[in-house]
Amino acid sequence: MMSFLALCPLNVQAETARWNIDPDHSLIEFRVAHMVISKTSGRFLDYRGFVEMDANAKTINAIEATINADSINTNHEKRDGHLRNADFLDVKQFPTIIYAMKTARKEGETYKAVGNLTLHGVTKEVTLTGTLNGVTKDPWGNTRAGFTADGTLNRKDFGMVWNKTLDTGGLVVGDDVHIHLDIECIKAK
Repeated sequence: MMSFLALCPLNVQAETARWNIDPDHSLIEFRVAHMVISKTSGRFLDYRGFVEMDANAKTINAIEATINADSINTNHEKRDGHLRNADFLDVKQFPTIIYAMKTARKEGETYKAVGNLTLHGVTKEVTLTGTLNGVTKDPWGNTRAGFTADGTLNRKDFGMVWNKTLDTGGLVVGDDVHIHLDIECIKAK
């Protein structure tokens, strides 16, 4: 009996694999309050990264991403230039933004990933809450996975303190930055 079980392996083995971010089908976006009355949004256009996970078991072991800070785009050239300078991202001194997951836990269909975000030369923990939207094969034989995640950071925690006071007493730029991610990954072969 024992030798029969050894010859017939069960198909319950976990398969952890690397899934590389497909930047052509992904979005790294942010929103921040502007003059108290509205929000300004933008995104980063140049980034790379990966997720290590077992798609069948729905377990995530690692998430890493590197963003080219100079690739910030808010659809407003003058504002983008200001965001790139020393008042905010200081892209000449700090050309990359890096996220490296430390822990992840699954709560129902939701994941909470806690990781170190290095931004503007400062490293702080940031929590991303998201979902694994599914896994599928594309017409070219690649296996793809989709994720959606959100998080919030305080820009002042990362040394970005520039602001102006409005006549009404409010501030031009809010402190809290909302992060939204729509990420599509391709399983490495």
